[in-house]
Amino acid sequence: MSAQFYVSPEQLMKDRADFARKGISRGRSVVVLSCRDGIALVAENPSGSLRKIGELYDRIAFAAVGKYNEFESLRQAGVRYADTRGYSYAREDVTGRGLASVYAQSLGGVFTAESKPFEVELAVVEVGESRVSDHLFRLTFDGSIADEPGMIIMGGDAETISASLAEAWGGAAGVEQGFGEAIRAAAAALPGVPEGPEGAAMLEVAVLDRDPQALRGQRRCFRRLDKSELAVILAA
Repeated sequence: MSAQFYVSPEQLMKDRADFARKGISRGRSVVVLSCRDGIALVAENPSGSLRKIGELYDRIAFAAVGKYNEFESLRQAGVRYADTRGYSYAREDVTGRGLASVYAQSLGGVFTAESKPFEVELAVVEVGESRVSDHLFRLTFDGSIADEPGMIIMGGDAETISASLAEAWGGAAGVEQGFGEAIRAAAAALPGVPEGPEGAAMLEVAVLDRDPQALRGQRRCFRRLDKSELAVILAA
């Protein structure tokens, strides 16, 4: 009878974490910034059909890096959870914190119990009535969750992007700046995006308006920017 190899739990968890990190680091980056007008979500994504950013509920959005099939299944599960909870109870009972907690449980369960962890990193963001009431939750492959203060950077060379954005968007810069400034700052920090309006072809951008009723007469906060609108913003 052949003897089975023993792997310590610590080594097993380390190997899974290293595997997931390598997969995530190969993905194109996503930047999420809170500003005066709301929350801007900017992803380096040249594809016109595969989305890394999406709407979860009234004031809540989702962004991800990593394997598309894995984070798309998580996005769809989040939409179903939000719709069911909002219908069963009240729309106000659907919160970014609640959705982030559900995602954290799912990611943690896969990381510890399955043979392969999800190679994804997620952001669940909820726009508030003011910038101080915005919630930006970052979730890693092992189910860890953090409430980030005003900025999330995921995937690719996150450290370099973070250092670049710290100069352009650090401190109180976002308090008085609008969507245009936030999108230009994020695009300038992403290494694979050309300067000027040509960079629009490499970006996927969406925003959560802080007061959509006053701006567009609608309740829906989520708004996706098309390439032509994005080119005008980047040319300014």
